[in-house]
Amino acid sequence: MTEVIGVRFKEVGKVYFFDPDNNKLDVGDMVIVETARGIECGEVTIANREIDDENIVYPLKKLIRKATPEDLECLKANKEKEKKAFDICLAKIEEHGLDMKLVDVEYTFDNNKVLFYFTSDGRVDFRALVKDLAAIFRTRIELRQIGVRDEAKMIGGLGVCGRPFCCGTFLGEFQPVSIKMAKEQGLSLSPVKISGTCGRLMCCLKYEQEAYTDLLRTTPKIGAIVNTPEGKGVVIDQNLLTGWLKVQMNRSPDAAPMVFNVSQVKVIKDAQIRVEREELEEFKGLE
Repeated sequence: MTEVIGVRFKEVGKVYFFDPDNNKLDVGDMVIVETARGIECGEVTIANREIDDENIVYPLKKLIRKATPEDLECLKANKEKEKKAFDICLAKIEEHGLDMKLVDVEYTFDNNKVLFYFTSDGRVDFRALVKDLAAIFRTRIELRQIGVRDEAKMIGGLGVCGRPFCCGTFLGEFQPVSIKMAKEQGLSLSPVKISGTCGRLMCCLKYEQEAYTDLLRTTPKIGAIVNTPEGKGVVIDQNLLTGWLKVQMNRSPDAAPMVFNVSQVKVIKDAQIRVEREELEEFKGLE
């Protein structure tokens, strides 16, 4: 077991572990630490606690100090410089005629580097742009191409549910989302209904998947052969959340299906949920 603190450098970003170096810190404290990018100022999101060594990525860097008022002023000044750098970079992108969309600008705490985040449909030759920016800011310049999910996380906005983006409020890291999840959750495979504002599959499909997987263990799938109080039949529709099933009875195939609760039926032969190759081809751009 090792004592650590968890530090986050962006409002909704990944939490990194650091050695508190015998300091007692509380959630919300601002601290100065050394990262792979250099000296950075971050917020403590996990107070001192002991965790298993297997959950730590070594070497574990030590806390440098708790942020001073001067450090916080430096952080505030960097934010102002980022706004100016954004406008300057926009003008230079237009000047060079580059097919790229600037999303965000970030100064490292020690001002040793300025990072420009952008999106583009293809590769961009930005060597001349970097040269111009380096001459203006007189520090290291890094242009980093990001995906549409990262763009949505940085800019923020409202999802189709009417609430702020999950990625911009509480999801620290993106996790893989697949078409199979949408199919297992009984959602319409329509890009409009299962994709977020970013144009990719909605993140909520992932963190709701565990509940649906649990329900699928006890609910006959569409196509399952079941025994009901009225005889044998085939499940043609289901509602995982309510537990109601529509069953087409074998004795009356042309009649309207009958409705049963999952507790009233017994599975004779369950079906499987498969994603066909055609579906994968059609929706692969959403994953």
